[in-house]
Amino acid sequence: MKISIITVCWNASATLEETIKSVASQTYNNIEYIIVDGGSTDSSVDIIKKYTNVIDIWVSEKDKGLYDAMNKGVAMATGDYIGILNADDTFFEKNTIEKVAKFLQDNPLDACVGDIVQHKNGKIIRKYSSKNWIPEKLKIGFMAPHPAIFFKKELFQKFGNYKLGYKIAADYELIIRYFIKHTITWKYSGITTTSMSVGGASSSGLSSYNKITEEVAKAFTDNKISYSPFKVKYRVFWKIFDFLKK
Repeated sequence: MKISIITVCWNASATLEETIKSVASQTYNNIEYIIVDGGSTDSSVDIIKKYTNVIDIWVSEKDKGLYDAMNKGVAMATGDYIGILNADDTFFEKNTIEKVAKFLQDNPLDACVGDIVQHKNGKIIRKYSSKNWIPEKLKIGFMAPHPAIFFKKELFQKFGNYKLGYKIAADYELIIRYFIKHTITWKYSGITTTSMSVGGASSSGLSSYNKITEEVAKAFTDNKISYSPFKVKYRVFWKIFDFLKK
């Protein structure tokens, strides 16, 4: 089983090398690694060239943003399954992809959903678990962590890519479309896949919170799926409540 890993980046020289090293250190030997760079002006391309023995395909050119770059990576991927590794994240363990591949071989479904941890200054400060997640929770603002989901390649061909009309929540929209509208088959893997740094496009302040709320509402409307606008808008309170119950 081949697993394609896609990293998209733009001026990510501060973190990109560690991301690449985490792929290079994986024990699984049937990984296709793809990097889509958005025409960086820092040393990102120099770092990419340094690791061409690890990277199967790479391109550096202007794009229309994060999700356009992801779509480019998906188009180039030839693996059975596709996973996203952001340019400031790393795989949680050296055998992460080996675990994922074994799980998918034992459970040949459309997707598997795992967990991620968030780190700051080398310390784990939070774990995001999908153990109790179900697609219905998308309707109240709960999304399984995108980097912990491995999708069968053919899903993108059947149901479409990341939509460029979304600036911050195209991953949320795609997960709604796949898991609810098209009811893909999936299973919780219990695998912690990714160590994610603090920050990111969808977690950087009130303006981003409001923007993602707006785009999540649009995602449900576009897919003609009913949801709770109130619970999505105030999802931070349900998340706090859920956290306190654990």
